[in-house]
Amino acid sequence: MRPRYAIALLTVFLLGVAIGGYVFSRSLPRSFLAITECAQQCLRPSELAGLLVSAGIQRMPAALPRVEYESDKCIAIAHPSPAARVHFVLFPKRDIKNIGALSVGDAPYVLDCFAMVREISQRTQIKHYRLLTNGPARQHVAYLHFHFMAK
Repeated sequence: MRPRYAIALLTVFLLGVAIGGYVFSRSLPRSFLAITECAQQCLRPSELAGLLVSAGIQRMPAALPRVEYESDKCIAIAHPSPAARVHFVLFPKRDIKNIGALSVGDAPYVLDCFAMVREISQRTQIKHYRLLTNGPARQHVAYLHFHFMAK
């Protein structure tokens, strides 16, 4: 009975590694979690959140709660704790850590989010809104996102 248990345990472990590799394969490389010393090696909570958001948006967007709008390059969700009467958060479907990390290849994803802003504005008939993003030190989630807010 023990060899079967060991084989089953090894199979589950290898399956977990394979699934994890697939889920996080499109995410930007981030530093590995160090156990004893964290100087520059540990993920900050915002970076860990960004890694999880990246995997969720790129691999399992249907599992995200409160999705209001979606295209092939951008997704908008209702903010879980809104700071305004209308508050959406738009995420490009490409792992971009922050506005300062943009590259030429990211342009179609960011432009699609801006097109989604226009769509949200037209559908909700809101003309007076704010669109903002935070710099790296102000982000709670280290993943480029935009807040669409209106009173």
